[in-house]
Amino acid sequence: MSAPAPAPLRTPAATYARDVRVTWWYTAASVMFLHVFALFLWTFVVVMRGTPLDIALVLIGAAGSMASGVLLLVHYRREPLDDGDDSARRRVWPLVLVGIASAAVFGLGAGSVLVAVALAAQALCTVRWRGGIRLRLVVLLLVVIVAAWVVEATRLNPDGYLTLTFALPLFASMLAPLTATSLWWWDIVRELDRARRAEGRLAAAQERLRLAGDLHDLQGHHLQVIALQLELAEKMMGRDPDAAVEQVRAARASVDEARRGTRDLAARFRGVPLPDELANAADLLRAAGLTVDLLVDTEAGRAPADVLGPVVRESTTNVLKHGGGVSASLSLARHEGAWVLIVENDARGAASVVGDGAGLSGIVERVGSVGGAMDATRVGDRFRLTVRVPEGVTA
Repeated sequence: MSAPAPAPLRTPAATYARDVRVTWWYTAASVMFLHVFALFLWTFVVVMRGTPLDIALVLIGAAGSMASGVLLLVHYRREPLDDGDDSARRRVWPLVLVGIASAAVFGLGAGSVLVAVALAAQALCTVRWRGGIRLRLVVLLLVVIVAAWVVEATRLNPDGYLTLTFALPLFASMLAPLTATSLWWWDIVRELDRARRAEGRLAAAQERLRLAGDLHDLQGHHLQVIALQLELAEKMMGRDPDAAVEQVRAARASVDEARRGTRDLAARFRGVPLPDELANAADLLRAAGLTVDLLVDTEAGRAPADVLGPVVRESTTNVLKHGGGVSASLSLARHEGAWVLIVENDARGAASVVGDGAGLSGIVERVGSVGGAMDATRVGDRFRLTVRVPEGVTA
């Protein structure tokens, strides 16, 4: 029976990844709040002063406008940042047309050209335009909105509620620019997140190139020495067997030295800090489409990476191969004198996070060699793998 680990703290990488998602939800919620609030204010005015037909048109237009707004935001969130994807942009136009049509119906019921133009402008601003178009579009839409406001207040409805309530048309006029700036800020956050991931991949590639160069130099040097020693032994075999044997022994020593150097080089390459190992595992699971929670103790750098690192890689691989779910969580914390690693995911149907073969047995053997223990349990549709390693084990 596994005891729960204490509440750990998040690593900077995990915190950043979570903050990106939180930023999106904050952005989308802000845009929709402004949208719904504007619709509510105008609907309230129409309900208080309008006819049943006006109320019906406003309610229909409001429902269509909100549905279009939500779907446009969902599409915006999923659309790639690359400007070259015209197919994704073509798919968004039906939603924009629904938003514009709903804005027209709402404006007809409200008796206001301004609110119709403002809602249609917001729908247009929820499209990811090519670079440079967004700013010019917002400026143009602001000019159109102000013109509609002036015409309505002076000519179309000079004695109506628009002349009495300044805040209402002003709020509607700000919908489009506020939506555009909010989504522009979200694009910046996504670009920064993509740059962070690209930097990580570049660092890994540079490390592999450095390893390849070091391995080439190490093996090249030793192989050259061994070849010379064996060639010399072959030439001395006939006239001085004892000297030839010494050269063979020297070649064997060079082989042992090359093997030790290769092993040390591989160990240095594998020596990734455990927090980075966990962050890489979380990024890999997210790239596979899973929602991942990562919780890591602030002192996790002191945990035995040579023991827990392979466990993290093995369990991550098995989540991808056998999990079949949509969410996972990884946590590492100190608890009662031991490092506790918990990998949990939703395993649908008969799927299992760890296979019945070498996966479990390999983990048991690895952690058991240092006095640790492993526990694999299923709770409902969740599979949890808990690994404990004594805190005194050195990394």
